[in-house]
Amino acid sequence: QVQLVESGGGLVQAGGSLRLSCAASRTIFGINNMGWFRQAPGKQRELVARISRGGSTNYADSVKGRFAISRDDAKSSVYLQMNSLKVEDTAVYYCNIDSLLSRQNFWGQGTQVTVSA
Repeated sequence: QVQLVESGGGLVQAGGSLRLSCAASRTIFGINNMGWFRQAPGKQRELVARISRGGSTNYADSVKGRFAISRDDAKSSVYLQMNSLKVEDTAVYYCNIDSLLSRQNFWGQGTQVTVSA
């Protein structure tokens, strides 16, 4: 069973930066999209950023220009660089990887990001 392990969350002041990492416990073959989602208390989980197999990216409007997603298929890993963080970015962040080969969709356990004023 593949597990996604996230790291890099924590407490940061508004305006600061964090880099989230997500790595699979073993190689995932045929990776299609990789993404980051987040869920704030009392809110639905929302897409933050996604990167396609070909490298195309899309971002939630609220993070455009501040966040950058990247991937390393050889390591079955995805990253999220978060700059100019705002209090409203506070949430649990989840990584997601889907495989065309196995037709499976994998989720991380979540990492807390807290931005203080």
